[in-house]
Amino acid sequence: MSASSPTTLGNTEWFVHDRFGMFIHWGIYAAAARHEWVKKYEEMTDEEYQKYFDHFNPDLYDPQKWARLARQAGMKYFVITTKHHDGFCLWDSQLTDYKATNTPYGQDLIAPMVEAFRAEGLKVGFYHSLIDWHHPHFPIDAVHPQCNDEEALKTNKDRDMAKYVEYLHGQVRELLTNYGKIDVMFFDFSYSDTKGEGLLAPGKGKDDWQAEKLIAMVRELQPGIVINDRTEIPQDYITPEQVQPEGPLTVDGKPVVWEACQTFSGSWGYYRDEYTWKSAQMLVQMLIDGVAKGGNLLLNVGPNARGEIDPRAVERLEAIGEWMRLHNRSIYGCGPADFPAPPDCRYTQNGNRLYLHIFAWPFKHIQLKGLGGKVEYAQLLNDASEIQFTEGGQAHPALPQETTETVVLELPVAKPPVLVPVIELFLK
Repeated sequence: MSASSPTTLGNTEWFVHDRFGMFIHWGIYAAAARHEWVKKYEEMTDEEYQKYFDHFNPDLYDPQKWARLARQAGMKYFVITTKHHDGFCLWDSQLTDYKATNTPYGQDLIAPMVEAFRAEGLKVGFYHSLIDWHHPHFPIDAVHPQCNDEEALKTNKDRDMAKYVEYLHGQVRELLTNYGKIDVMFFDFSYSDTKGEGLLAPGKGKDDWQAEKLIAMVRELQPGIVINDRTEIPQDYITPEQVQPEGPLTVDGKPVVWEACQTFSGSWGYYRDEYTWKSAQMLVQMLIDGVAKGGNLLLNVGPNARGEIDPRAVERLEAIGEWMRLHNRSIYGCGPADFPAPPDCRYTQNGNRLYLHIFAWPFKHIQLKGLGGKVEYAQLLNDASEIQFTEGGQAHPALPQETTETVVLELPVAKPPVLVPVIELFLK
């Protein structure tokens, strides 16, 4: 088996082949350095939040450096938060003054980013928030920073959702018109009136955003673009967040394209004092686990307010890149395998090549059930050294007799010096 795309409206063939992308959460919340939802969590008013806008000057911003880091890590596409929930826009939108060109930095941040990542061979994706805590006509709902402010709630009577929708659609049109070919559109986040027990006003989800009209516009402007599921209208792929599915994802019994969105730590935006960081080994295992289940990994970085990626993220991306340099053919073009993997392992498969990813290095042997008579050759992928194997028989006289359907790999005692060893099996 190899990576294949279920029938979708957009072109997901490249998406399921490439498997690995970079998510970038960046905005004026980086100056607060304590989560991208800091405005909500600390219930800041627009006036209190304004200091981050007034002092935002990412003078060390080097999109070529970001793009090079992503490419060297093995990533094939990126998705940037053009506007997050706080309403701040990273591009020179003609529909608002609340944008990067009006900060001390004074420049469009999206144009050079798109150019840099394209130059490194990565496809381009835009994230855009459907909600907006800054816009005067977006209702104060249950996730709004002023939801507990009785005086602020009174202003809802003067807020006109139709005017906000016009603004939302207009900004999406700008993004999909002014930056050339866009490959991915990641909307975030909608909610229906069945969620939150009626606490979320206006509470009609996709109807509030005029999602059908919005998506039709996106497809007209960018034919073939891949659109996620968060407008509440099923599109090309679904986006589990901060979770790894137990197995391949299906809808109505049919496989779907999916992508796990994951962070290095507990925050998407830059968080100076967050220390619950995942190890490089865990991150590689997450990538493998997703591909083994037919999914992608969109791994997030949160640059700081001077425009640099956190050194902790750089360190891990460089380690992932070294692993991908040696093992990327067990990721690109691969999907779920036709065989059950042994304990503490994951299979990926591309045609007649089966890749055994070993999460916990065993002592001496691994038994592969169902592969008897099917394996032509086996090698460690990192150095192409042969792995000898037997079919049926016994791995050791003290162990139970194996069936003829089982292949027993004979491994070196010492784990290879890579984050996750991979054995490449050539099938007959």
